Amino acid sequence: MIDFDGKEVFTELAELADPAHTALLIVDMQYDFIDPNGLFGKLGIDLSMYAESRPRLATLLAAARRNGVLVVHIQNTALAGRMSDSASQIRFNLRMHNVARQDAPPLRYTVPGTPGHEFVEEFTPLPGELVVSKYRSSAFWGTNLELLLRSNDIKTVVVGGCTTEGCVESTARDAMFNDHYVVIAADAVGSDDREQHDASMFLMRHRFDIANAEEINAVWESHPAHNRGENK
Repeated sequence: MIDFDGKEVFTELAELADPAHTALLIVDMQYDFIDPNGLFGKLGIDLSMYAESRPRLATLLAAARRNGVLVVHIQNTALAGRMSDSASQIRFNLRMHNVARQDAPPLRYTVPGTPGHEFVEEFTPLPGELVVSKYRSSAFWGTNLELLLRSNDIKTVVVGGCTTEGCVESTARDAMFNDHYVVIAADAVGSDDREQHDASMFLMRHRFDIANAEEINAVWESHPAHNRGENK
């Protein structure tokens, strides 16, 4: 920790990721995005990075649950009939998925009531764990996430999930803009485009603290917080 003009600033991972003031944000670990049986998998999109990152994030989630870290599941949501999509969002969709669409209409995914909207098995929320539905890339935009973090005295968010250059980076930036410390779980995020993943990680390393899941786990196991109710 260092002091600037009377303000104490965390600098070490043990300070940043202290379970007493840390939340784990698990971003969009849903069938449509990361599972071979989801929409992206059926379109032949490369999901190999998720095969690598899923077990690491699952280990991080288990450690959070053991050690009193607040767990927040972020669930991407798109209302039926594109009721949650503006014209600009549809254009965004067209550009983002241009190759996968092959000139077809904008993709439809994570619609409530469909299997693709659900979390994959190892990331199913436990009773009492927070679930935040989002309609844009950032988990903060138009949601109650900041209220929930503030209500639970959260100073730091550890971010894992998908997609690195999209919803993960957008959420991380908005967390910082809302005055939270941000730690990216570097080996527990993934993308269906390795070049974009690498580019995003290059940018985020210059803005946020970066640590592997094993390093974060070690902090949580070393001094657990036993005051999170259902997350004990």
